[in-house]
Amino acid sequence: MHFESEENVREKYRKITLTLIRSGLTITTMESCTSGLIASLITDTEGSSAVLKGAFITYSNEAKILQGVDAAVIEKYGVYSTETARAMAAAAGRLYKADLALGVTGTTGNVDPENSDSVPGEVYIALETSSGTLTREIKLPPMNSRWQYKIAAADAAADMILTAICKITG
Repeated sequence: MHFESEENVREKYRKITLTLIRSGLTITTMESCTSGLIASLITDTEGSSAVLKGAFITYSNEAKILQGVDAAVIEKYGVYSTETARAMAAAAGRLYKADLALGVTGTTGNVDPENSDSVPGEVYIALETSSGTLTREIKLPPMNSRWQYKIAAADAAADMILTAICKITG
């Protein structure tokens, strides 16, 4: 997997935000391991209030459930799974009625003592749109900081968002 520099990731999100603005599309996120970084990157571009309907940072299992993720999904598949990422995207999309809804969960750096399915570097991303849900599992190599893990996960999410926007806008 190729890793973009922070500057390049920021430029991708600038492109995403400007494209969403031009196309009249909206987005929401429910983020765990990225801790709101993706929503923050979207809002770094002026005019983003027209496209970001809202966002959730659901770092704990309890927070995910409080925001609409079915506890049974977490129980059956684990909090670190494609299914939970899908449930996060679906819950955020339901609550904010956005055109694109992103869910991100995973483990950055060390094993999570609260969840037995924690594997450092495994990140699960789901992007829900009117034409379906895209999912991606990424396995990140050991990195020097949690920030590097977050930027790498945000980069993978950016690629998914750009792909979805292209499909929606033709």
